[in-house]
Amino acid sequence: MEISGAGRFEVRITAADVGKRVSVRRLNEAETPGEKFTDTVGVLASWDDGVLLITQRDGRSVRIPESMLVAGKVVPAAPARRRGPSATYAELAHVTSRAWQPVEHERLGEWELRAAGGFTRRANSVLPLGDPGLPLDAALRSVRRWYGERGLPAFIQTATGAEDTQELLCAELERRGWVREVTAEVWIGALAPIADRAEGADVLLSREADETWLERYHRKGVSEVALRVLDSGPSVWFATVPGAGGGAPAAIGRCVVDGRWAGFTAVEVDPALRRQGLATDVMTALARRALDEGASAAWLQIETDNGGAREMYAGMGFSVHHAYQHYREPQGASPAASAAGQSAPGVGR
Repeated sequence: MEISGAGRFEVRITAADVGKRVSVRRLNEAETPGEKFTDTVGVLASWDDGVLLITQRDGRSVRIPESMLVAGKVVPAAPARRRGPSATYAELAHVTSRAWQPVEHERLGEWELRAAGGFTRRANSVLPLGDPGLPLDAALRSVRRWYGERGLPAFIQTATGAEDTQELLCAELERRGWVREVTAEVWIGALAPIADRAEGADVLLSREADETWLERYHRKGVSEVALRVLDSGPSVWFATVPGAGGGAPAAIGRCVVDGRWAGFTAVEVDPALRRQGLATDVMTALARRALDEGASAAWLQIETDNGGAREMYAGMGFSVHHAYQHYREPQGASPAASAAGQSAPGVGR
């Protein structure tokens, strides 16, 4: 924090610093014994009517009355990563999108509207990179109309916590009543150390998600549309560890190779066989195939409450690059929105 020569805290930010990364100290409203102050670091998304809105790395917004401020300053971007590949947010946004493609998409300026019959939020949300070519309110009306015509709720996928992410857009969406649902993170790491691990189980690789693989996939009754999403990507591989007696697989995984990147999704293990290294075996087999195709870096997505997966992937050398969220349109604001909310209640991550 900023401390003056006289030993007192100073507030060295103003409304002109909106859009910058700041660190602020405020009085602790909870009045916890021994904790007089609370510190917050994030992007200053707005400063209106005496209230600061700061969007943190995980996408959560904190509102702070300026009367509670004790100190504040603009701070540099988060320190550079110490290990693993370098990557910009825009590069990863395009790569992860190509690895999980919708069956229908349309451009709205530089935004991409994506739909796949409600199969996962990722394939049924707007990827808002750049300028939509319209004022925000008009763009949001177009978004809601487009999804309403398809009987789907409108979602916008935003990112926070890295350079050039969308903290300001998050604040504007919240201001308009859009609701944040599900926060996850994109983790990245070097591919070679994964491929170098010893492989304990026999892992079968295929170009298709066959019936055996789908027996382990957690989304049952996969539709033809869902299969098109699963099969989408520049170079897609599916891994299967056979189950005992020809039953459902002990473990599965999916990898999409795209230039220097290998993206891992749908890594799942029979609950009765967890912590036996099967997920690592799947990752290793897929990583070796990705290396053969010229990839050198890896990415994956983890929901923030999945502690077991976070521990496992950290042990493989992965670390967080940025967080992403899906904002859902306000409910009940239009007949199309209400119908869409009823027609696809089970849209997943």
